[in-house]
Amino acid sequence: MTKMEVTLGTRLKHAWNAFFNKDPTDYYKNVGTSYTYRPDRPRLTRGNERSIVTSVYNRIGLDASSVSIQHVRLDENNRFLSVIDSGLNNCLTVEANLDQTGRAFIQDIVMSMLDEGSVAIVPVDTTFNPEITGSYDILSMRTGQILEWYPSHVKVRVYNEKTGRKEDIVVPKNTVGIVENPLYAVINEPNSTMQRLIRKLNLLDVVDEQSSSGKLDLIIQLPYVIKTEARRQQAENRRKDIENQLAGSKYGIAYTDGTERITQLNRSVENNLMKQIEYLTSMLYSQLGITQSILDGTADDKTMLNYYNRTIEPILSAIVDEMKRKFLTKTARSQLQSISFFRDPFKLVPVNEISEIADKFTRNEIMTSNEIRQIIGMKPSDDPKADELRNKNLSQPKDDQTDPSNDAIGEKIEKAIKK
Repeated sequence: MTKMEVTLGTRLKHAWNAFFNKDPTDYYKNVGTSYTYRPDRPRLTRGNERSIVTSVYNRIGLDASSVSIQHVRLDENNRFLSVIDSGLNNCLTVEANLDQTGRAFIQDIVMSMLDEGSVAIVPVDTTFNPEITGSYDILSMRTGQILEWYPSHVKVRVYNEKTGRKEDIVVPKNTVGIVENPLYAVINEPNSTMQRLIRKLNLLDVVDEQSSSGKLDLIIQLPYVIKTEARRQQAENRRKDIENQLAGSKYGIAYTDGTERITQLNRSVENNLMKQIEYLTSMLYSQLGITQSILDGTADDKTMLNYYNRTIEPILSAIVDEMKRKFLTKTARSQLQSISFFRDPFKLVPVNEISEIADKFTRNEIMTSNEIRQIIGMKPSDDPKADELRNKNLSQPKDDQTDPSNDAIGEKIEKAIKK
């Protein structure tokens, strides 16, 4: 296909500008409901958005979404063979719906599951009706909040991109993926470590608000005994007078009588609330397999490996197993179709170790040179040998070809024999 010559005439004929040629009265017609914030964005519940728990959920969601989930085909030994180009794979890798990429969709699933305890993966657009046939392909998916549980159905709240609102629908259980948090006992149980930590953090917020409310906490000792109603009214008037002096003064200065004594009570009150929060935080981190170094990005490779194996892998396995069970029929599974996740082991490898790893992988014929070049961000080489699995440190056997010099020697020998 030759490139079309761009002339002034073709530019004037085909050019388009986003701000020109728009009817101002028709532009905003039938666009739909508008919001000042994104309506489909997941919002945490149970007060989680007001505590440091959100940072933990967000970290787990980011790390889980960084792992690639694909619709694949396996061989007879259940080993990865190839990626299947399907609508389901497009949802998992490219575009899950109108508003989310595949990676943002996985992060939405994980954060909603950690927050609510369970989440529904709802196929919105499919090629056929899932309630009639199982031979359908998924074109778009969204996460849904499970509101009610029935024997064979669930009521979910899903964002409808056609109307711009979240709507409640009842769907069969065998057509939606229902993923329960594998760490439910630690995070979502009413008296779990996470819920206790959230309650303590909310109490700490209340104490901080009280201590920073701007109150003086003064006790005024008047020079007379307050026993009668008249004396009580006189003391109340005196208190209001001092309040008015402080409120109306530029620098907050008031005067008192020489016989009056003022005692200030806004001293710090000792409690063990912070110690309890620190204890619950350390316990939660140990139960989740998370350390402070993981959150601030200073964890070593062994710590990250333990984190991925104890925290990320169970979450991804729960998501993948449910998708495999609900979105792949028995026929598809018998055809060796599956849904698998793949974590790049080179993401955490420092640059100074890449060369040694590349040498070992190519020498032992595990990876080709072009595959190593892709990892370090270089374009593949055009040399055909760069795509071969062979040890370049060993001499390769030559092809069995006849040497021309041997033919010449043979001819001389034949002539000598004839003579």
